[in-house]
Amino acid sequence: MRLILVRHPAPHIDNGICYGRSDVAVAPEEMAKIRIALQTALPAHVPLYASPLRRCTELASSLARELPASGLQLDARLAEMDFGSWEMQPWHAIARAEIDAWAADMAHYRPGGGENVLAMATRVEAFLRDLLREQHATAVIVCHAGTIRLLCALQAGLPLEETALLAASSAHKIAYGAALSIDF
Repeated sequence: MRLILVRHPAPHIDNGICYGRSDVAVAPEEMAKIRIALQTALPAHVPLYASPLRRCTELASSLARELPASGLQLDARLAEMDFGSWEMQPWHAIARAEIDAWAADMAHYRPGGGENVLAMATRVEAFLRDLLREQHATAVIVCHAGTIRLLCALQAGLPLEETALLAASSAHKIAYGAALSIDF
């Protein structure tokens, strides 16, 4: 199965803000720019899945109408990680000791008391397992950088804790609105 992973457009918030699971909006002009770019890059008549956060659902809903998709399904397992009390805080305002504690135990530490990377990996892996059972040739998934990194790491077939660490340690170079393909 080929998965085309699309990162949502840039959220309409200041740079340097931790926004993980927060449901932030996208500026209309940014949404339009990304939507137009993706219309010609994505295949039509394939299943479309999206995180339920509006920065993903707005883009996915537009793409489902314009491509058209063979169906749009929102799935909470595709949401970005929950950073708890860190959400909507400037990264520089988060205590250095907390960030260091997370860096020392990327798989298990719960930043801001939210979700840890292993818990996120568990839900993303469950989504992937269910999707692979559907046996589509191709599917488009509109989601988040963390989700994309986990889906890519799952290709390695490692135990889940190692997958979580692989995803957490991978360089974050996924542009807003970018689409990349992976095969399972």
